[in-house]
Amino acid sequence: MLFLFLLTSLFFRLALRCFRGSPRRKNERRCRVRTRLITALVAGLPLAASAQSQFNLTQGVTDISNRVYDLHMTIFYICCIIGVIVFGAMFWSMFRHRKSKGRKPATFHENVKVEIAWTIVPFLILVGMAIPATSTLIAMEDVSESEVTVLVTGSQWKWHYRYFDHEVEYFSLLATPRDQITNRLDKGENYLLEVDRPLVIPTGKKVRFLITSDDVIHSWWVPAFAVKKDANPGFINEAWTRVDEPGIYRGQCAELCGKDHGYMPVVVIAKEPAEYEAWITEQETIQREAKEEEQRLLSMSMSMEELMELGERVYLGSCAACHQPNGQGIPGVFPSLVGTEMVKNDIPGHIDIVVNGKNGTAMQAFANQLSLREIAAVVTYERNAWGNDTGDIVQAADVNEYVNQ
Repeated sequence: MLFLFLLTSLFFRLALRCFRGSPRRKNERRCRVRTRLITALVAGLPLAASAQSQFNLTQGVTDISNRVYDLHMTIFYICCIIGVIVFGAMFWSMFRHRKSKGRKPATFHENVKVEIAWTIVPFLILVGMAIPATSTLIAMEDVSESEVTVLVTGSQWKWHYRYFDHEVEYFSLLATPRDQITNRLDKGENYLLEVDRPLVIPTGKKVRFLITSDDVIHSWWVPAFAVKKDANPGFINEAWTRVDEPGIYRGQCAELCGKDHGYMPVVVIAKEPAEYEAWITEQETIQREAKEEEQRLLSMSMSMEELMELGERVYLGSCAACHQPNGQGIPGVFPSLVGTEMVKNDIPGHIDIVVNGKNGTAMQAFANQLSLREIAAVVTYERNAWGNDTGDIVQAADVNEYVNQ
């Protein structure tokens, strides 16, 4: 701020000197008007720049995000003042020394003092910018002494969260209704920025994020935290945040990761520590009971009607975006599931591609996203819907046997 004050003071002095001229009243009035205009312009820059708008950075809710915002505004002020000084001097010189006033061009050349000045001054300005910028960047990368660690894994087109030190993990998928996306319904308040299961973190604690990807490059971005890290397959990037106020904070994938890139939002809920601990305990209990229930149901068979009903729900929620609700797919992009060789004659191959996906394509592995019953149901549904009518029934035990073979 001292640097800004010195630059502003220097600019005012130069402006006053430049506009001093003939003692005649007319010129004095012009000088006063010009000086007032310049003063109003420079004084109004911080106010205009700091106003929250869609064209400026958001201030955020964390210490790091505030430091990033302050750094951005400081450098913005410096650039504005430099611009006013340089262009002001340039236009004043063009007007003051124009040919119509009989001015003669100067003949001096290679002024050593000027050359030294225009080398040293920009260097000092850059050093003045680099010091706070370096300090902020170092703080952004310091993930030491974290109290909570979450593994964030990007997949087309969803996020998977796994809490270290807790048996809690889940996928977070877009929750915006498909009818809004296809314009059958009006857009909601948080259109394309809402999920079925948001990430939950505690307030007042340093949370470390380990960010990676299962398939292509994604980018986990929450503007309110000033966190934006690429999720690269085979690599782990680190980021962190500490949120002091409870609330809901939204972001999205900021990397062009393929079709439906815009349908990959991030939602984070910050809870008070006691509320967070209660939530973690509840989730551990729910997931443990779900695993026990799934093992118990392995020996139970479902009827064709039950499998088709469950399979349709799973298909519409996880598969229809690519293969279309009618199973026809998108020619050249996503294959049809109607009357194909795999669907008609290859049950093991059908289970395999749902469980493990297919490398090099957008077909992702659903082994960690769906239960054994859901995989069995969706395979059964695809083999008997849209006129396929194979009569094949796949049970959860069949999927479990294939996975463990």
